[in-house]
Amino acid sequence: MIGYISPPIRVSVFATVCSPSLPLLLCRRGISTVRCRGESVIRRRGIVACHAGAGVDEMESPQTATGGGDHTIEEGMERMTVRSSLEDLKWDHSFVRDLPGDPRSDTIPREVLHAFYSKVSPSVKVENPELVVWSESVAELLDLDPKEFERPDFPLIFSGAAPLVGGLSYAQCYGGHQFGVWAGQLGDGRAITLGEIVNPKGERWELQLKGAGKTPYSRFADGLAVLRSSIREFLCSEAMHGLGIPTTRALCLVTTGKNVTRDMFYDGNPKEEPGAIVCRVAQSFLRFGSFQIHASRGKEDLELVRVLGDYTIRHHFPQFENMSKSEGLSFKVDQESSSVVDLTSNKYAAWSVEIAERTASLIASWQGVGFTHGVLNTDNMSILGLTIDYGPFGFLDAFDPSFTPNTTDLPGRRYCFANQPDIGLWNIAQFTTTLAAAKLISTEEANYAMERYGIRFMDEYQSIMTRKLGLPKYNKQLISKLLNNMAVDKVDYTNFFRCLSNIKADPGIPEKELLVPLKSVLLDMGKERKDAWISWVQTYIEELVASGIPDEQRKAAMNSVNPRYILRNYLCQSAIDAAEQGDYSEVRRLLKVMEHPYDDQEGMEKYARLPPAWAYRPGVCMLSCSS
Repeated sequence: MIGYISPPIRVSVFATVCSPSLPLLLCRRGISTVRCRGESVIRRRGIVACHAGAGVDEMESPQTATGGGDHTIEEGMERMTVRSSLEDLKWDHSFVRDLPGDPRSDTIPREVLHAFYSKVSPSVKVENPELVVWSESVAELLDLDPKEFERPDFPLIFSGAAPLVGGLSYAQCYGGHQFGVWAGQLGDGRAITLGEIVNPKGERWELQLKGAGKTPYSRFADGLAVLRSSIREFLCSEAMHGLGIPTTRALCLVTTGKNVTRDMFYDGNPKEEPGAIVCRVAQSFLRFGSFQIHASRGKEDLELVRVLGDYTIRHHFPQFENMSKSEGLSFKVDQESSSVVDLTSNKYAAWSVEIAERTASLIASWQGVGFTHGVLNTDNMSILGLTIDYGPFGFLDAFDPSFTPNTTDLPGRRYCFANQPDIGLWNIAQFTTTLAAAKLISTEEANYAMERYGIRFMDEYQSIMTRKLGLPKYNKQLISKLLNNMAVDKVDYTNFFRCLSNIKADPGIPEKELLVPLKSVLLDMGKERKDAWISWVQTYIEELVASGIPDEQRKAAMNSVNPRYILRNYLCQSAIDAAEQGDYSEVRRLLKVMEHPYDDQEGMEKYARLPPAWAYRPGVCMLSCSS
């Protein structure tokens, strides 16, 4: 199948494709689509072509034609588009160009004052680095030709051992609250941004190597990363995207060929592990802590909060740059006050509300799929409302609102699953306090942003839970009782909701058969618990009957929001165990499964199974921040 035009063939204008040098059977204007036997079809700018020898079956409409598999003509054409080489990428280093940086370029650990970044280069030592896995969809975002991943020098470039042509590397300066306590300067201690790419759509994407060596923000660490944590970050970045949840992305993962010493459990027993580097991709890696660090340093640095705010709005929130006054964007602060917040009179206020609402929507989506971040420090909160920094994360297996995947979090469970919505609000409070300290927003505007966080979270969460149950409207009592039952019986969160779509809206089902569709997830229960579940299912069926939605229609809708597959920690560990022995096939297979988590994938049923007993051992179900 023709997937793209790769070197040495370079076609700058597709209209020249009708050339004797290309093996084409058909080249004709005015034909919308063509079906070729066993081969791809090319169509662009009115030209249609089949690979020579394929033979023409018939002409069809764009909606029905396929070529060489299950791909539509339009999809085939997308793959046929000539993409960029690494040398052809379009760079625009706005962060370095527009903002003040560190005058020093060394990596000696130190306080970096009055600057947003330090120019540093990757310094990791490598020995025969290998490409473990890469994301085709992220390559498309960057307009990067898939053939580039076959280059012999690709692992060298994306391990940081060889320069990326056009890049301008730096580490970002930021601070943050860690476990509720101000930690001062933190910064990119092992992440080095290679620069910003602007794709053909005009989208700005930053490329960042995680584990590429020391920076001024490394403190006492080595700036490196290990294979196990790198695999987890790569896979979860792409799995979250597959689930439709805003996230940083991952372009590729390479091994360094060198070992890194890590004390995985912080118990005084360090060991050597394979080193690795993930190339992370996001439109921005700015965090709440990027603003906090400057506000924390007193009056002379408060202006830097405004400078960074202006930069962020200009490049990432341009809708707030030039707002016109509108009564529709004026709000009373509360019922008992005459104060009014006019979001059109202060772009920073409108911006802070947008960030609060994005954060609320993000965390509501986490709750919907049972994702627990594990380290919701303010330096791990994206200014764009993205899931960022995948450390000791975990998806719920047995439903437990107090679940935390982070061993460091165990004493207080500050970042457990049930606490995430409140922690999101607490973090928004720290961010708006920073803006208020810089006199960008008033106290009333800060309070309104937090109020909007609460409203947006509840709206989103209720909508998500309603859709997960296939209902037309929110039923608080029904959902509360369900979650209570799930917690009591430690029911698998993902598989339960997937099985729930098999319930029929039939009040005549005999009582003894009511739980049959749920038998694979309601395990080892006595009579009392079975009765509790039967009672709930009966109430649920009453709601389904009242909704009038046909069973098959509801099932399809529920399956579109209740994933069949989630990236369980034990699945990650299986891939890690194989990869540490040099077998990367399971990492690649998991990536493909997690790219389409809502689909029933033939032959992949094992990836939806309940966790085995070994999945609950330390280092699998729970991890430290060590990497």
